[in-house]
Amino acid sequence: MSMNSGNDGGRLLGRRAVLGASGTVALALAAGGLTASRAGAVQRFTDDPFTLGVASGDPWPDGVVLWTRLAPHPLSPDGTGGMPPAPVPVGWEVATDEHFRRVVRRGTTRAVAELAHSVHVEVSGLHPGRQYYYRFRAGGVISPVGRTRTAPAAHSKPSSLNFGFVSCQAWFEGFYTAYRHLAQEDVDLVLHLGDYIYENPIDAMGGVRKVPVAAELRPEPMNLTQYRNRHALHRFDQDLIAAHQAHPFAVVWDDHEVEDNWARDHSKLDNEPDQDPLVFRERAAAGFQAYYEHLPLRLPNKPRGFNARMYRRLRYGRMASFHILDTRLFRDDQPCGDGTKAGCEERLEPQRTILGAEQERWLYKGLGRSDATWNLIPQQIPVTQVDTDTGPGQSFVMDFWDGYAASRERLFKEIVDRDVSNPVVLTGDMHRHLAANLKRDFNDPDSATIGVEFVGTSISTKMDGMDLDPSGASLLAANDHIKFTNYQRGYVRCALTPQTCRADFRVLPYVTTPGAPVSTRTSYVTEAGRPGLQQA
Repeated sequence: MSMNSGNDGGRLLGRRAVLGASGTVALALAAGGLTASRAGAVQRFTDDPFTLGVASGDPWPDGVVLWTRLAPHPLSPDGTGGMPPAPVPVGWEVATDEHFRRVVRRGTTRAVAELAHSVHVEVSGLHPGRQYYYRFRAGGVISPVGRTRTAPAAHSKPSSLNFGFVSCQAWFEGFYTAYRHLAQEDVDLVLHLGDYIYENPIDAMGGVRKVPVAAELRPEPMNLTQYRNRHALHRFDQDLIAAHQAHPFAVVWDDHEVEDNWARDHSKLDNEPDQDPLVFRERAAAGFQAYYEHLPLRLPNKPRGFNARMYRRLRYGRMASFHILDTRLFRDDQPCGDGTKAGCEERLEPQRTILGAEQERWLYKGLGRSDATWNLIPQQIPVTQVDTDTGPGQSFVMDFWDGYAASRERLFKEIVDRDVSNPVVLTGDMHRHLAANLKRDFNDPDSATIGVEFVGTSISTKMDGMDLDPSGASLLAANDHIKFTNYQRGYVRCALTPQTCRADFRVLPYVTTPGAPVSTRTSYVTEAGRPGLQQA
């Protein structure tokens, strides 16, 4: 858990950094941490309650949501974070300067045990397109200072917009050094496109991290306590804390927040109790709640059991609309038994959906009404056709949009029929960087290009990787519309202007030890009004 002194992230974290550079502390902590009066009201904390940091998210022109979770002992076995069951008042402040000489909004909320003593403060009344600082206070302790930024005014025409996107951060497969670098990037927003946690069992020494992990934190999570602890384990990392502290995030889940390759209420575990859809719904509901508890989400995104709505839209003036999708909760089961298959006719059935009917209507309506120069579609798995067979045949991953060909056909038809301005798909999941042209008909090389897709690699999943792996070489050979791929870890930094959308594919040479440098492997540009990729 690397800590680089002398950078903005380190300065913002200040004295509340809870893990040193070596990261050699044991990850089993006792409960406790506050005292209470005889009436039950919290008097003061004896340990820092802000060990998981602070965060902001989903910027609007007049405000953002602010998040923290009170957890003086974040990895306590019972999932409480070392907190008693009583509610705790939490004060918050927003200022235009990091020393809080010019406070513009303040208030008090309650952290309750039912939400793991997390708070989600939806601040309004701020000015558009402005940088702000925020902090919390609870039990006599002041939190670290976070930095955030509101979106531009609804009908404004910004000259530029910078953002990053990330996904896939298996804690046990690599250090989060990429987040330390991302914390120092000049971006207005970070999109997290899924796999914020991984549900896999963890060994006694935390995989590549080589830190002792308590026995109760290692099994695959099945209930709320276990999911809370798995989130806390991933969040209890200074590089991730620094990135959240430095930038507002917009987050959406994929599969590993619950279970690998789940689809609606279909589990993928063989011979396990959650093969029963009713049992799986209970498990998923626990995963959904823990996800909400640990991330800066607004109240409409709060799950109600197995019901949740994560798809939503963020507007950045007339520069960009972000149409954020959920390709997991409303999809049909993967065709032909999942996996990678050739000759699967089921994937072509016209009624198949990856978004569900309601989300499809919402997406098409929003795309058609958008007056933004750029229509960005952040989502989880590749929309572009990904043929894995380098020979004359074709073979596809059933979990991708390839397994839901009719959904893709409907989306592309709507983009063309509604004359959607400059569609750009942003994708995670693949653990590789990839840039592709979106073709009206992927089987016709002369077919029109209707947009582009940028896929971002993982933060840490699959460990160090390499520049061009054998699978990547096969993808380039089998798919003319895929122009680039790379199998190192990192993130994507994007820059929008009214004329161009540029994606810089940022890579790290290693993540199995901390402290790696970051560099730009390559950059691609697409021009407004001229869909298609050009190497920058």
